[in-house]
Amino acid sequence: MNTTDLIKRTIQFVKEKLEDAEGGHDWFHIERVHKNALLIAKNTDCDLTVVELGALLHDIADSKFHNGDETIGPKTARLFLEGENVSEDVIAHVVNIIENISYKGGNFEKKFSSIELDIVQDADRLDAIGAIGVARAFNYGGFKNRALYNPGIEPVTNMTKEEYKKNNAPTINHFYEKLLLLKDKMNTETGKEIAAERHRFMKLFLSQFYAEWEGVK
Repeated sequence: MNTTDLIKRTIQFVKEKLEDAEGGHDWFHIERVHKNALLIAKNTDCDLTVVELGALLHDIADSKFHNGDETIGPKTARLFLEGENVSEDVIAHVVNIIENISYKGGNFEKKFSSIELDIVQDADRLDAIGAIGVARAFNYGGFKNRALYNPGIEPVTNMTKEEYKKNNAPTINHFYEKLLLLKDKMNTETGKEIAAERHRFMKLFLSQFYAEWEGVK
């Protein structure tokens, strides 16, 4: 198996599949996660092929856009990798990454663990915070026609997986229900370092947001 060619074909496959995707979950999201994963992997002893494939295929069919069906993504990735004659142990590892990467309200217990999953999960979570994270949150909120903010609706920070999936709260609530919690859920040292800076940016953004909302700045 020529890994370089496999990665190129995987990139092309993902670009085609996500051509019409929502702006926060499109090819460019995948590209950023791929770059984040390579950065983290550089300082880690890991199977780089699994990391790259996991990063590139982790959102190939996000359940949010498939009526909550969490089986489509893993199936799509498996069919593609089988068509590329990838070994079963690599396919199984990539599928396990896809099945265990999501936040799902923060109460989801991973049924699989590996350093490769840790790397891809950190890479994905980094793209949910910082300046990009702010942009993605409001892009998705607009896509779902959610309010920017409603002072009368308090964030719910301890949701079940099902409650999290059905949540339709204002976008600002999402910062407290997920984004501000990610810094302390990073797996790798590199991920933790990058997350700390992006976390600080989000706190500054929220401070400015509330000041503008109240008309004091």
